[in-house]
Amino acid sequence: MGIFDSDEIERLLQEYNPWWQMGVEPEELPGVRRQAYYETLEQLQSHDLRRFVVLSGARRVGKTTVMRQLIAELLSSGVRGENILYLSFDNPIIKLAGVKAAIDAFDKARPRSGPCYFFFDEIQYAEDWSLWLKVLYDTRPTLRLVATGSASPHIEKGARDSGVGRWRVLRMPTLSFREYCDIMQLPPVVEPQVNLESVLRLEPEEFTRLMRRFSGMEPHWNRYLGLGGFPELLGTEVVARAQRVLREDVVDKVLKRDIPALFDVRNTLQLEKLYLYFCVNSGNIINTAAMCRALEGVSLPTLLRYMEFLRDANLIYISQASNYTGKKGISSQPKVYVADAALSNASLMRNPSTVTDEVRGMMAETTVYKHFHSAYGAFCRVGYIRMPRTQKEVDVVVDFPNERRYLCEVKYRHDSSVSQRDAISTLCREQSAQAAIIATRHVEDFGLSAEPDAQPVYRIPCPVLCYLLGYVVPVESMF
Repeated sequence: MGIFDSDEIERLLQEYNPWWQMGVEPEELPGVRRQAYYETLEQLQSHDLRRFVVLSGARRVGKTTVMRQLIAELLSSGVRGENILYLSFDNPIIKLAGVKAAIDAFDKARPRSGPCYFFFDEIQYAEDWSLWLKVLYDTRPTLRLVATGSASPHIEKGARDSGVGRWRVLRMPTLSFREYCDIMQLPPVVEPQVNLESVLRLEPEEFTRLMRRFSGMEPHWNRYLGLGGFPELLGTEVVARAQRVLREDVVDKVLKRDIPALFDVRNTLQLEKLYLYFCVNSGNIINTAAMCRALEGVSLPTLLRYMEFLRDANLIYISQASNYTGKKGISSQPKVYVADAALSNASLMRNPSTVTDEVRGMMAETTVYKHFHSAYGAFCRVGYIRMPRTQKEVDVVVDFPNERRYLCEVKYRHDSSVSQRDAISTLCREQSAQAAIIATRHVEDFGLSAEPDAQPVYRIPCPVLCYLLGYVVPVESMF
């Protein structure tokens, strides 16, 4: 016998699912749809290929909003309200009752016919969730299901364990700059299909004309860098208030509740110290021995495990070194980026409008890396290069499966010039990439140049580059 009887669980389900009575989604939802919405809706409506979908990403990135938008779309398309079930396993009663008890209460609630749609929020907190979802997939052939989770590899492992072919995992990062502009209702600068791939094929005159269309974007870019890509905070005018929300609802909950609940973490203070170290050093190559000395009392095995936990909880990115020739990593020293530059400022209580140029450069590089990782990380290796002899670096390197390579060096300063000795210049002369980009600070700092017998170098302002990377390129068009 469970702790809660079926009547108590059914009462809670009634509160979570107001459309059972009303037939509509009662809340006013954002009008802008993120890419994850369209990809998930395609899976829900597919008649040829049945897949459950899990949306994986950090807290406050909008996973629940995407699910509610999908529920509203189903209701408006004629799906009966009683055929839609929403559950949040963040709720202690639902968590303790478990998947089976909740679904039994749903089945008991009222008779229904036709396909059902289940939406499970923070599924990683449900006991044996992957086993139960395998059972649901196999025993309810008309069921469509969407779940969310905040610990990406934990979710992805569960999806694999429940059977290849049953799941599609979609990662949701914080908002891209393009999504930010859409939510803020800024007029589109370019057509939806214009992206980095198409821009890199432009002739010099066309490239110049397109860059000039972004002349008014710098103020919006600066605000985006300061507030970050968390949808519900975009209307906040007081930065300190937004930062407090990020500290309390994102960072503290992940460090002090989510990670200890999902992983073997006994010392949350050490975990917090490590995370703050990354906030200070976002974009730097990590010397693990030096870190252990700086974080007194943290052993190397603990350090490496905690780095993985922070990555798994979507608080950091770990960028591995790429080989000089593009094949595989050559160094065990990764670069670490905070998942969003605003998280770093919030955790360190830094006002983004008064930070130093060095910190602004860190914020820009962190944001550029996030955009490259979001655009290409699902099917490409996104890392960095350190030249073996000169120790010069290229900040972001995208290695495609077909041996193509993109290079990007962030020069977030008033003078964006690079010397002949810089790594990106050397690699361009050696024709070691198909595209080379200098990400500049100011929207008027752009251009296309090429040395004789060298790969062309595109100078693209950071806001323009991130805007272009905000359009997700279909995988099949890349190869």
